[in-house]
Amino acid sequence: MPLILENISKLVGGETHMYPLNLELSPCSFNIVLGRTGAGKTTLLRLMAGLDRPSNGRISIHGRDVTRLPVRRRSVAMVYQQFVNYPNFTVFENLASPLKVAGLDRTEIDRRVREVAETMHLADSLNRLPAELSGGQQQRTALARALIQRADLLLLDEPLINLDYKLREELRTELRSIFTSRNAIIVYATADPNEALALGGNTLVMDEGRILQQGSAASVYHHPASVRTAHLSSDPPMNVVPGRLSDAAIRLGEDEPVATPEHLSSLPDGSYLFGVRPHHVSTTRRSPEDMRIRTRVELAEINGSETSIHFEHNGVSWVSRQDGVHPLDIGQSIEVYIERHRFYAFDAGGSLIGAPEQRPADGSA
Repeated sequence: MPLILENISKLVGGETHMYPLNLELSPCSFNIVLGRTGAGKTTLLRLMAGLDRPSNGRISIHGRDVTRLPVRRRSVAMVYQQFVNYPNFTVFENLASPLKVAGLDRTEIDRRVREVAETMHLADSLNRLPAELSGGQQQRTALARALIQRADLLLLDEPLINLDYKLREELRTELRSIFTSRNAIIVYATADPNEALALGGNTLVMDEGRILQQGSAASVYHHPASVRTAHLSSDPPMNVVPGRLSDAAIRLGEDEPVATPEHLSSLPDGSYLFGVRPHHVSTTRRSPEDMRIRTRVELAEINGSETSIHFEHNGVSWVSRQDGVHPLDIGQSIEVYIERHRFYAFDAGGSLIGAPEQRPADGSA
């Protein structure tokens, strides 16, 4: 049976940390909670775990009302941002600790510890103390201790945030494979839109204590319901600028207009907010139909094999994300090109009213 939150809210000292929300998570599901710091992700997970009680509303799991039950009486395991391991216990003892509390016999404890250690690549480290482990191994130990409990609800609060990029990539791939085989409701909180896309699953976009949108990771990315969701669901955020549709063309300020793409052709003439993702804005013209903008470089950030070019146009800050290294000078005059068929359209209130179709060739929109 599912995990159900009915009209749940949370107030702390008169301040609202969670606005009333209703949520149902399916059995054996993998769920992503995506939002920036302060969005309410940790508050939501703590309410699910029983570490905090809601100010109003009801929580049930597998048909059982657990709203007032403390965490120790729930079948729940939680992994935090920090490596939470017993420093004086070996890896084996850390993994065995929840099983001993549950009263399992030695044979079963040994079997399950070695099973999860093999899965998490810790089999050769069972006799070592946490201080003797790398950061990745320490977090693997914390994850393994949560997995070994076989809880009905597994909560992970940005568990990879303190690891370096390479370790995050490695563990992210492994975890997605492990999670697919778990007979549990899994909720994974992250502030990284790219991590949410990589992990997949049912995605909840949160902001300031509210759930803005829910759906598959791909649907949230390709069809953000609002400008706010569009900003939160990609990194760098989507460029969103005011413009007009008139005479079957998109116009951004005084720049050369481009013919209205087919997916926006049914919109009436008028003012809109147009969105385009940074990797669809380039210093190289990809098609004669691209919109051209003349501007100046405000900053060029080289990050590994990519370059983010920041510039301003009509009083709005833009970002272009390009493959390769592009050493540009601040103040340098450049021309950038926007792919015409990549435009999103939002109404004056910021709600999505037109989105490009996903293209099979590159799967992006």
